[in-house]
Amino acid sequence: MRALLSVSDKTGVIDFARGLGELGAEIFSTGGTKQALLGIGLPVHSVEELTSFPEILDGRVKTLHPAVYGGILARRNLPHHMEQLAKTGIGTIDLVAINLYPFVQTIAKENVSLEEALENIDIGGPSLIRAAAKNFPDVIVVVDPQDYGMIINRLGKGEIDWESRRKLARKAFQHVAIYDTAIAQYLQDEVFPEEMTIALGKHSGLSYGENPHQQAAFYIEQGRPPRPSLATAVRLSGKELSFNNILDLDAALNVVSEFTDPTVVIIKHNTPCGLASHESLAEAYRQALAGDPVAAFGGIIASNRPIDLSCAAEIDKSHYDAIIAPQYEAEALKLLGHKRDLRILSLSSISPSPRSYDFRRVNGGFLVQTRDFITEGELRPRPVTQRQPTTQEMNDLLFAWRAVRHVKSNAILIAKQSALLGVGAGQTSRVASVELALKGAGERAQDSVLASDAFFPFADGVELAAKGGVRAIIQPGGSVRDKEVIEVANRYNMAMVFTATRHFKH
Repeated sequence: MRALLSVSDKTGVIDFARGLGELGAEIFSTGGTKQALLGIGLPVHSVEELTSFPEILDGRVKTLHPAVYGGILARRNLPHHMEQLAKTGIGTIDLVAINLYPFVQTIAKENVSLEEALENIDIGGPSLIRAAAKNFPDVIVVVDPQDYGMIINRLGKGEIDWESRRKLARKAFQHVAIYDTAIAQYLQDEVFPEEMTIALGKHSGLSYGENPHQQAAFYIEQGRPPRPSLATAVRLSGKELSFNNILDLDAALNVVSEFTDPTVVIIKHNTPCGLASHESLAEAYRQALAGDPVAAFGGIIASNRPIDLSCAAEIDKSHYDAIIAPQYEAEALKLLGHKRDLRILSLSSISPSPRSYDFRRVNGGFLVQTRDFITEGELRPRPVTQRQPTTQEMNDLLFAWRAVRHVKSNAILIAKQSALLGVGAGQTSRVASVELALKGAGERAQDSVLASDAFFPFADGVELAAKGGVRAIIQPGGSVRDKEVIEVANRYNMAMVFTATRHFKH
């Protein structure tokens, strides 16, 4: 057996090479890999011994040679292939172990130059991987150091079976595809290019999906510089996360990242049922729980501030599935940790999601859009009624506006003193959403504010809100009946402001 080893990630390669050597393999290598093997006294040959040609162009060209690719691509079961190798003096290469230049790690560095990024695009490596994977019935291709042990073990027993070779080849082609995707994303300057790939790596398997009869797994984006997200969250205590936990935790993070003041949200079935901001985190939690204490049972909590002991003591009084926050005071973590079923997660930074893509699966393809976000103009909404909102009302209107876009359309949210009082979500009629929100708020709706994710198509929703005690409304405007809607607001001495931006969430 002849093996070609050339790896950027040296993890495990010395033991792998030693194992190959003990099995009688002749090893060829390049650059840093060769020096690492020579450094511990392993016999290793230079690729130049195969090619009779030196590395050129600062190492850009070293393996791109017929003596290498002929030895990899020759089909051993075709006599004329083997005759051509013999005629040209080329020997077969039976194992190729490659991993690629650290392009993703390079572009993750601050202020990396285009020149440095380009120099970390591997050319020979992907070509070798593809060649070996194409000829996997005859050539073992290895891109993952975790496979080294399995390969040595099976070679020691005689041979690697066809199915294992096929799996290694599939992994190899996927490895190159993810690498190429990262490069394409880095060089992309169009919002919607004609072709697009998504690079995903399996983070973990899940016990089941939304329902027990569905299989599921959690995949995370590959090929982009890492950023704080559920993929980087640390589970400090509790059971493994479920499919629905992950959905709800993501929704919770999206909500609390909207706010700069200390904020707590309680999510149930991907919808905020409690939300409040307050200088005291414990008080923010109490007000969030008051939003709907019945629905909150078994929900998900997220905080944009570290959980202190006083807040933990309040949380400990109820049952939740999971909680996520930037940090936890030691005593707070100890208190919450006694609940074995409570999943406790920490995330280094809870900040708004970058304005990247939002993918929605439909039969036959994907809908792709840029992520929804609030513009600066929306935070300076235009008053349209005779009475303008008071300072407190405006603060509450902006609080409600930041929150309502995270509620399923048709979305209505009622708030007061930076706390959610009632929510109407996912109704086919906007007035029905108003009814639900008012029912949730009850008597607390008196002197409250209301946010609507889209315009009111009729004045009935505004009139219903006024009769329920709402004193101010924030909405996009833009309905053909805006004049009627404003007239009703004026009749009830309500304040109303338009943002000119809609935030549907289907």
